[in-house]
Amino acid sequence: MEEEEAAPREDADAPLMYRIERPVYDESLIRSQLLHNKENPLTLRQRLAQQLRCSSQKAKATVLSFLPILTWLPSYPFKQYLFSDVVSGLSTAVVQLPQGLAYALLAAVPPVYGLYSSFYPVLLYTFFGTSRHVSVGTFAVISLMIGGVAVREAPDSLFYVPPSNGSNITACIDEEARDARRVQVAVVLTTMVGIIQILLGLLRFGFVAIYLAEPLVRGFTTAASMHVVISQLKYLLGVKTQRFSGPLSAIYSLKAVLSDITSTNVTTLILGLVCLVFLYMIKLLNERYKKKLPVPIPGEIIVVIVSTSVSYAMALSDNYKVDVVGNIPTGLRPPAAPDFSLLPNLVTDSFAVAIVGFSMDISLAKIFALKHGYSVDGNQELIALGLCNFISSFFQTFTITGSMSRSLVQESTGGKTQIAGLVASLVVLLVVVAIGFVFQPLPQTVLAAIVMVNLMGMFRQFRDIPALWRTSKIELAIWLVAFVASVLLGLDYGLLVAIAFAILTVIYRTQSPKTVVLGHVPGTGLYCDVDEYEEAAEYEGIKIFHSNSSIYFANSDLYVNALKEKTGVSPEQLQAARKAQEKKKQKQKANTEHNSTIKICVKQGVTEEVLPYNNVEEKKRMMKKKKKKKNSHLEDKGDKADSEEAIFIEPLSTVHSIILDWTSVNFIDSVGAKAIKQLIKEYAGVDVRVVIAGFNRTLLAELDALQFFTGVVTTDMVFPTVHDAVLHCQHSNSRPAAAPSNETI
Repeated sequence: MEEEEAAPREDADAPLMYRIERPVYDESLIRSQLLHNKENPLTLRQRLAQQLRCSSQKAKATVLSFLPILTWLPSYPFKQYLFSDVVSGLSTAVVQLPQGLAYALLAAVPPVYGLYSSFYPVLLYTFFGTSRHVSVGTFAVISLMIGGVAVREAPDSLFYVPPSNGSNITACIDEEARDARRVQVAVVLTTMVGIIQILLGLLRFGFVAIYLAEPLVRGFTTAASMHVVISQLKYLLGVKTQRFSGPLSAIYSLKAVLSDITSTNVTTLILGLVCLVFLYMIKLLNERYKKKLPVPIPGEIIVVIVSTSVSYAMALSDNYKVDVVGNIPTGLRPPAAPDFSLLPNLVTDSFAVAIVGFSMDISLAKIFALKHGYSVDGNQELIALGLCNFISSFFQTFTITGSMSRSLVQESTGGKTQIAGLVASLVVLLVVVAIGFVFQPLPQTVLAAIVMVNLMGMFRQFRDIPALWRTSKIELAIWLVAFVASVLLGLDYGLLVAIAFAILTVIYRTQSPKTVVLGHVPGTGLYCDVDEYEEAAEYEGIKIFHSNSSIYFANSDLYVNALKEKTGVSPEQLQAARKAQEKKKQKQKANTEHNSTIKICVKQGVTEEVLPYNNVEEKKRMMKKKKKKKNSHLEDKGDKADSEEAIFIEPLSTVHSIILDWTSVNFIDSVGAKAIKQLIKEYAGVDVRVVIAGFNRTLLAELDALQFFTGVVTTDMVFPTVHDAVLHCQHSNSRPAAAPSNETI
C-alpha cells in the first residue's frame, strides 16, 4: 500500500514536507501489478487513414502554414504599424542597394545581378517567411561561397583571347563571355540550393541547423570574413590580380596582391581609404547614439551618392584609370531556364551553401522572435528560403539568406512586419527599372570599402577565444578548427571539416563521461558523489555506480572498465583469488586423512574452517602462521583422528551488491546490452549481485526489444529508483544464513 502526501505548513516559512510509504518496487512487480500497456484499438490501416484524412480545418492549417502572411495580414493594424514599416523599409533599402552592388562582386558576377537578388527574393519572402524582422537578400559569406564556385567552374584561363595576326600584343580576357558563364554557374547553383532547401523543409529537416553549433558558425563566419577582406584588397588598391578558389585560395590571393602592390592605383587607394574612414566613423556614431537617433545615419548611400558624383564629375575612369561598376542595364530580365548541364559539378557546393544559408537565417530569426515575443518555424523557413532561391533563380539571381546588418537596421528603425521588406524590395525595383544607370560611374573601391566596414562586427568574434578558454575548451577547439580549416581549405571544405570535428567532440564526450560512486545523504532520498560531498556516505557492502552517458557500441567497454575501476571490484581478480584459495584447500586436503571432516561456518563476514591434523609438527607450523591462535587439542583414537583446529580465511570481497544508476542513460544498443549482460554474469560468478536502477520506460522498451531480460537477467533485478535497489540489496543480504553443517570430504 502506498501513501503520499504533502504535510500542511504551519507558517509560510516552513518547508513543504514530502512523505511517502510504499513497498520496494522492482520491474517484475511493476509489470504484474502497477502498470499495464494500453491496447491500441486502431489498426495500422486505420492509423494511416486517420493521418491522411482531409478536412476543412486541416486544409486551412496547411495553407496558413505554407503562407504565413495570411495569419497576420488580415488583422494588420494599419494605423499603428504602417508608418513604422514604411520608414523601416526605406531605411533598409538605402543599405540594401549598395550592399547588393558590392556583394555581386564577391559572387564574381556583374553588379546588376546583386540588384536582381535584392528584389525578387525579398518580395517572395514577404509571403512565405515566418520572421517579421529578418531582412533577406545578398549576404557576404554566401556571396563569397558562390564566387568561389563560379571562379572554379569558369576561371580566367578559359577565356583568354589570343592576339590577332601573330602580333606581339599579349592575350586579353573576354570578360563578357567569362561573366556570362559565371552568371550561369551562380544561377544553376542557386536553383539547386533552392531545391535542396525545399526538400529539407518538406521532410521536416529544420533541425539540421542544430548540428551547426554556435562556436562552429562563429568560427566559420569569422574565417569567411577573412576571405572577403582578402578578396576586396585588389579592388581597394586598384591592382589586377587573378581570383583564386579552393584550398589555400586566401593565401594565394594575398600573395598575388602583395607581389603586385607596386602597381597600386593611388587615386583608387585614396578614395577607398577615405570611404573606409568615413563609413567606420558613421558606424561608430550609429552604435553610440542608436537610442537617440530616430533612424541610423545612412552612411552607405551617402558614400555611394557622393563618390558616384565625384567619379562622374572628374571622369575618374578615363583620367585616372579607376575601375568603376560599368554598364547597368535598365529594366528586368525575362525569365530563363538555368543551364542544368553544369549541375553535376555543383551538388556538393549546393548542400554546403543551402545549410550555411539556412543556419544564418534561422539564427537571426530566433534572436528577433525571442526579443519580440513570437515564434518562427524552422521547417517553414527552409521552405521559404528554398522558394525564394528556386523561383528567383529563373530571373538571374544568386543565393540569398538573412543579413545581420540589414536585419538590425530593419528592426531598429521600427519595423513591425515584413511589409518593411516589401517596401525595401519596391525601392530596389524602382532603381533597377528607372535609375540604375546612375550608378555606372560608381568606383569599385567604394564597394570594397562598404563590404569591409560591414564585416567589422564579424571580426569582433575573435573575442570569443578568451571567453571560450575560460568556459569550455571543447567549444574553443570547435571555434578554432572551424576558423583555421575554413581559412586554409576554403569555405566548402572548411565547413565539412568543422562539422566532422564537432561530431567527433560529441563522440569524445560520450566516450569520456563523468563516472562516480554515489552515497546516501542521511535524512533525504538524495544520492550524491562520495568524493565531492562530505555528507554522502556509502552503504556497507553496496556500491552505487553512476555514469552520465548512454551505453552503446562506442563506449560500452569504457563503461565496464570504469565500473570495475570505480567500485574496486574486479570479477577477474576475484576469480583468480578464488582459484588460489581452492588450490590451497586442495593442498591442505591432500595432507588430511580420508576420514577427516571439514566444518565450515561463517561469522560476521569471516569464513572459519575447522580442519584435522595428524601430526604435531604440522600443527606447530599452522599455529605459527595463524599468529599462535589457540586450537582444540588433538586426540588419537586408534587409526581415526577427530581432533580439529580453526583457520580464518579472508572473504573474497566485502562488496556483495553493485547498483547501476541509469537515470542518465537515454538509449542503449545491442552491443551495450550484451556488455551489461556479460558483466552481470561475471559478477554473479563471484557472488556479487548486480542490479539496475532509475531508468525510463522508453529505455525499458528498448531492452525488451533487445531481449535483455533473459537468462541471468530478469525483471526483478530492475528497480525504478536507486533507493528501491538499496533497500532490496540490504534486505536480501540481511537474511539469516543457513546453519553450519558437517560435510564429509
